[in-house]
Amino acid sequence: MEDLLSEHVSELRKPDDWEEALQRSEDHPVLILKHSTTCPISARAYREFMAFVGSNASDPKQQMDYHIVKVIENRPLSRRIAEETEVHHESPQVLLLDQGQVMKHTSHGKITKKRLLQWTQHPFG
Repeated sequence: MEDLLSEHVSELRKPDDWEEALQRSEDHPVLILKHSTTCPISARAYREFMAFVGSNASDPKQQMDYHIVKVIENRPLSRRIAEETEVHHESPQVLLLDQGQVMKHTSHGKITKKRLLQWTQHPFG
């Protein structure tokens, strides 16, 4: 999983990282996982997220950026994302951004590879 993380998923650590991800969502979808490194529910969501990335990133038709925010280590950034997107913070949480807007979001046990695959097939439905 660590190889997949370094190859396809980047960690948002500072405001500039978030601003860049938001800007890139103007060109193509951006998927962000807000992850607690101490929570077992978040660990399961992380595995589902990474399984999705592993299958989706290899599909050349699916141009998407993948990011993770560690909410304990980067609490101010996590709060800023919640404020700017107007999506109440939960952890774990996944946000799908497109054109600078949150198109879909979900949290906790609803974060599954299957759900994320459905989002890529019907991003605005």
